[in-house]
Amino acid sequence: MKLTLKYLDIIERNVTFLAFTVLVIVMFSDVAFREITGTGLHWSRQVGVYANLFVVMFGLGVASSEAAHLRPKFADNWLPRMLDPILNRIQEGLMFIFCFVFALIAFQVVAETFRDDVQSIVLRVAVWPFQMIIPTAFFLTSIRHLIYAINPSLRPGEVANTGEE
Repeated sequence: MKLTLKYLDIIERNVTFLAFTVLVIVMFSDVAFREITGTGLHWSRQVGVYANLFVVMFGLGVASSEAAHLRPKFADNWLPRMLDPILNRIQEGLMFIFCFVFALIAFQVVAETFRDDVQSIVLRVAVWPFQMIIPTAFFLTSIRHLIYAINPSLRPGEVANTGEE
């Protein structure tokens, strides 16, 4: 399980970094061309949107791998600490279900886009390969949280309380 988490982390960080690099280069090039020639790159916004999609979706996994995702912490002390091991598993299990269900729903949307042969007007390419990032990222994040639910000691951040002390 540790190895799976390690490879997920490597993949998500590299894809996020590369997509952010593409986003910065494309947007910088568009501004530079606009200043130099008076007209920008007509395709830059669409490429920027796709690159941003990669950054956001794979960034979800990066945030989860570092326990940096948003979560309400105001209720952390409402229940006794002795319930933490059970609550941690429930929390990770619910996150797994949430991400897995979103992956399934997103995949259905992508399948419909594929069936309808939706094309990007600006880039003149099929949209579904870019949309496929959404179910892929949610599926990878669901795997991460399933592993955390099975083995809470692999959770990032604070030392996970597994109740084994």
